[in-house]
Amino acid sequence: MLAAVLLATRLWVLEPMTVSSESMEPAVPRGSMVLLYKPGPLLGDLRAGDLVVFSSPEDRRPTLKRAIAFQGQSVAIEDSVLIVDGKPQSEPGIDHSRIDGSYFGPVMVPAGHVFVLGDNRSGSIDSRVYGSVPLDQVQATVAWPSGG
Repeated sequence: MLAAVLLATRLWVLEPMTVSSESMEPAVPRGSMVLLYKPGPLLGDLRAGDLVVFSSPEDRRPTLKRAIAFQGQSVAIEDSVLIVDGKPQSEPGIDHSRIDGSYFGPVMVPAGHVFVLGDNRSGSIDSRVYGSVPLDQVQATVAWPSGG
């Protein structure tokens, strides 16, 4: 019985994942273990700043990024400063010295999508490359660590 409960929990609620890239450094270094909360996206309570996992549009592998903006919002990067709906965003976990001089957008997030970025902006393939991610492709949120 205990084995069945543990299996069900891993299949439908919580699942460990090892981070295989440097795109979320320094918040979540390569090789770190994170705990995924699978019902998170189904509950519809995704917020900007949440760490999310989805299938990469490039190779279909599970990919970890930070949710930045949702449908109807504009996103830009101006000299490494994230701008959402025309307002600079506070990103205390971002090392701006590694991404100085970076520009992107602005772009509008389409209905039913989320715009995602890696914290290591200079080493991340994210929505700047493959566009916004459909919300129905978000498989989980990160329950631990918060990565915030």
